[in-house]
Amino acid sequence: MSFKKLALAAVATSALLLTSAYAEGIKDPNIDAYYQTFKGKTIAFVPVAMGFDLTEGWAAGIRQQTNALGMKFEVRDPNWSTAAGAQAITSLIAEKPSVMVIHNPDVQSYAHLLRKAQAAGIYVVQVNMESSFPTDAYVGADWHQIGATAAQAVVKACGTGSGKSGKVAIVQGVLTAAASAYQVNGVYDVLSKHPEIKIVSNQAGDWDASKARSITATVLQQNPDLCGIIGFWDGMDTGTAAAIKEAGKTGQVFLVTSGGGADGACTNVENGTFSEDISYDVPGQARDMNNMIKTLLESHLKPGTLHLSLYTPLKIITKADMTPTSCWNLKALQKAATATD
Repeated sequence: MSFKKLALAAVATSALLLTSAYAEGIKDPNIDAYYQTFKGKTIAFVPVAMGFDLTEGWAAGIRQQTNALGMKFEVRDPNWSTAAGAQAITSLIAEKPSVMVIHNPDVQSYAHLLRKAQAAGIYVVQVNMESSFPTDAYVGADWHQIGATAAQAVVKACGTGSGKSGKVAIVQGVLTAAASAYQVNGVYDVLSKHPEIKIVSNQAGDWDASKARSITATVLQQNPDLCGIIGFWDGMDTGTAAAIKEAGKTGQVFLVTSGGGADGACTNVENGTFSEDISYDVPGQARDMNNMIKTLLESHLKPGTLHLSLYTPLKIITKADMTPTSCWNLKALQKAATATD
């Protein structure tokens, strides 16, 4: 009996000590190593250009994380010049940041440099427009899916049973950019199954609203019964929409486009400028890029070991299903980033 009492007393004492320890809290054994992994690291971003919702939104999202984790963040803005972008990447390779985030102007121009960056021990994350060279990670849109989704919308608006001509035009961006080359493949995959849809024009607007406007004006003159247009970026397709308006055909020509989902997209859908906008949600992409950056740094693997892809879930924005959360605000995103300074 005495032994039992002693054993029970020991258990009770241990439980009391353990309860006391938990009451004071215990330290997460992983937290120090986690923060130490990121402290002092440099993340460098090379977009095609700054000054528009996509790249400004991504930069704000990355900056918020780098500030919170004690990392440095640098932006090298080539301002739409592929040569300046190549020079920026070359300089960064010599400076050796921990991670480079690259927004490729086309599938080929930076391929050799991205290979060289990984060989120099730098992780490379590509965002939204890929190079032909697969790096450690790609975060961004599934362009084939976007093209297919846009084509399905046009089929619904202009295909069998619509009572419309079935005539459709395509306004691409830069033909050699992944956002064009992969997206147009998705468009034709769908339209090849719908012979009632006739492509009357397929031209490159080169991401330029003025050029898209000129192309669309000519197509509308040549095809006054045009039913639909598939545009490849809503920033460019403000020009496409302007030509439709000038021809007095707003609401008659179905215009589907895609973009990062900033509040301007919702405004343009609501006022009828766009019939449908397929959003790849920039704040969500920034979160995914941040998670990918952390994953690579925590892996401690040699750059080039992994080849990861994280495709962005799409949001379809139409007037019928728009909600207060369908779009995001750039100023709010930038304010959140500076709050961590």
